[in-house]
Amino acid sequence: MAHHQVVVVGGGSAGLSVASSLKVKNSSLDIAIIDPAKKHYYQPLWTLIGAGVFPKEESERNQADFIPSGTTWVQEFVEKFDPDNNAVHLKNGDKITYDILVVAAGIQIDWDKIPGVKENVGKPGTGVVSNYSYDTVDSTWKNIQALKPGATALFTHPSTPIKCGGAPIKITFLASDHLRKNGTLNNVNVKFIKGGPGIFAVKKYADSLTKVCDDYGIERVWKTDLIGIDAEKKEATFKHMETGEETVEKYDMIHVTPPMSAPDFIKNSPLAAESGWVEVDKLTTQHVKYPNVFSLGDCSNLPTSKTGAAIRKQAPVTVANVLAVLNHKTPGKEYDGYTSCPLVTGYGSLILAEFDYDKQPMESFPFDQSQPRYSMYALKAYGLPRMYWHGMLKGREF
Repeated sequence: MAHHQVVVVGGGSAGLSVASSLKVKNSSLDIAIIDPAKKHYYQPLWTLIGAGVFPKEESERNQADFIPSGTTWVQEFVEKFDPDNNAVHLKNGDKITYDILVVAAGIQIDWDKIPGVKENVGKPGTGVVSNYSYDTVDSTWKNIQALKPGATALFTHPSTPIKCGGAPIKITFLASDHLRKNGTLNNVNVKFIKGGPGIFAVKKYADSLTKVCDDYGIERVWKTDLIGIDAEKKEATFKHMETGEETVEKYDMIHVTPPMSAPDFIKNSPLAAESGWVEVDKLTTQHVKYPNVFSLGDCSNLPTSKTGAAIRKQAPVTVANVLAVLNHKTPGKEYDGYTSCPLVTGYGSLILAEFDYDKQPMESFPFDQSQPRYSMYALKAYGLPRMYWHGMLKGREF
């Protein structure tokens, strides 16, 4: 049995940002990172990869290159948490104990929750595609290119929380822009079908996104979830969230955003709220029951969008409060719910939505960010990836 001062579960953007920053602030800290992944992905780029802007290899790096120097990397899966005994049990039977636990295990993509998705997504000839996996993201672009006049392209957004809540509408816009450039947009039926009640939670940005939809002629359907796919017939079955009514839509291409949830080993643990996410104080990221446990990012129940930009603001708060608890002090740094959604509206245009817990805009630039701009597109495509690889994952704050 090994013991470490700080155990970080998850080597994604949240886990590595926290571990790196802790090392920057106190190089003598004994930190272990538990994550079996050999590769690390910059997932915000997958929208643009699915639209043919970048090759998917651009988003992939070796995980070993980003494990902070001086930390212990445990390449194993977590089996269960035992916070009453300050322990984490691994699938190989090992047990690791800690003074402080940081849970940053990301989100679970439930591919198998919709019949017909898992076995068909990314397969040639099925028309079923998704940007939510490195293995399938390039199939999106192939299918967008194959759309012919008279075709129907469906884009779904489930009623569950998802990572990067703007991603489903972004690929809808990019596909529409590609069709417009090809002169076929007016002859292809593009439909966006969402389990939620509207296009975006913040009115300022929702109004602008609605105008973009109108400009492309995108049909919108709300409160409706995808519940099944028949890939042979190229038919998708949907269910209205309130009435329960089921409808069948024929498609030539369907971009599926699968339902998502907290990882099962979190759902079934003492750390989970009823929702399944790790239950933390929304200001300090400290667990509501276990004061030596913190959580941030997609697996936490912080009531904000699950984005990398939110993690960029959550990580410094978590780091400061972890250090406070290690020094027997009360956590004092607070997170205001800031998140950002870079909403690509077409090739070379983007609306940069930034807002807080109260859904109030918190914009960084001295202009109206609800208007599509090339400068914001360039920031997403070229600036933010560099900030991620060379800054955020290295423990640098911006």
